[in-house]
Amino acid sequence: MSTNKTDILIIGGGIAGCIAAISLIGSYHVTLIDKLVEPKDRIGESLAPAANRILKELNLLDGIENQTLTLFQKNLGMQSYWGSNQVHLVDHLRNPDGFVKSLDRKAFEVYLRKSAEERGVNCLWGSKLYNSTYEGSTWQVQINSNDDHLETQHLMASFVIDASGRQAHFARRQGIKRVVEDHLIACWATLPNTTENTMSTISASENGWWYSAVAPNNKRIVAFHTDSDLIHKSQLKTVESFLGLAKKNHQVFSLLKGKEKSISFHGTVAANSTKLAQIAGQQWATLGDAAVSFDPLSSQGMFNAMASAMQLSTLIRKLGFTADLTNNYSDQIDHIWQHYLKHKRIFYQAESRWPAAEFWKRRH
Repeated sequence: MSTNKTDILIIGGGIAGCIAAISLIGSYHVTLIDKLVEPKDRIGESLAPAANRILKELNLLDGIENQTLTLFQKNLGMQSYWGSNQVHLVDHLRNPDGFVKSLDRKAFEVYLRKSAEERGVNCLWGSKLYNSTYEGSTWQVQINSNDDHLETQHLMASFVIDASGRQAHFARRQGIKRVVEDHLIACWATLPNTTENTMSTISASENGWWYSAVAPNNKRIVAFHTDSDLIHKSQLKTVESFLGLAKKNHQVFSLLKGKEKSISFHGTVAANSTKLAQIAGQQWATLGDAAVSFDPLSSQGMFNAMASAMQLSTLIRKLGFTADLTNNYSDQIDHIWQHYLKHKRIFYQAESRWPAAEFWKRRH
């Protein structure tokens, strides 16, 4: 079993983990691990314009802009059927930060991983957290490889960042629980795009809401959001059941009709609003979805992952691995969470067409 030292260990090589690693590598020795050898396809492709500021600050923006149409395409705006059967258009033409980017999420994460490697981050792909203990002002961490050899590495880290998503693998091992606000899930599918209109669509229904967007490489994403207890699991398993749900929504079904054979159904994922009961502790902190997870309705998931990574990186450089860091960062994330909950309530309450439906009653 090999033993290595690192200043900062980051668990999770997604957007939050990579942005934190890239931001910190100039000041610290950083090790970044992820259980996946390479990123996988996932829902969540809408990158808010404000993210351009972070990408520019980290010298990542040009590398993305040079890959237009393969890594992203510009999203001109949103067609919203929310609170009314009449369409409401929200464009991004006057946003000082530019357009929303509709990303190829997997390609974006591959780009961030490669950038982290090129800048000197010690990246261990296909490795997962096995055990962690705090001894003598240092975290002793055991990491197992995912291959057949089950090689174990022992890392000594001065600080640990948990960026492992909603599972929050490191924080959970410290006995930290999650506060769950709702039970929203998303079932999603992809198909070739055949329309010239590249605006996103959001459309409310009696038992939830639909979302569709055009992504790079001529791909369209369609997702239905509802509470996990409102629809039987059998309705969320196949293309046929997905189409059965879509038939109840005219705007979405018009995108799918006639293309049934080209639809790929990707299953169901958690989409609920949750927050760790404790965001940070003794020489550790959480980032992105590991700290707080947002409703996809906010379109802030990826931006929050990037912004919280930058917040934490700034505080680490300013305050070191101290109690002041823990307190300041926890206060900042709590402020963001309260602001998010307020606006989430306002937006859901704007839809009042189904006052007796359980999905909407819970949000009113």
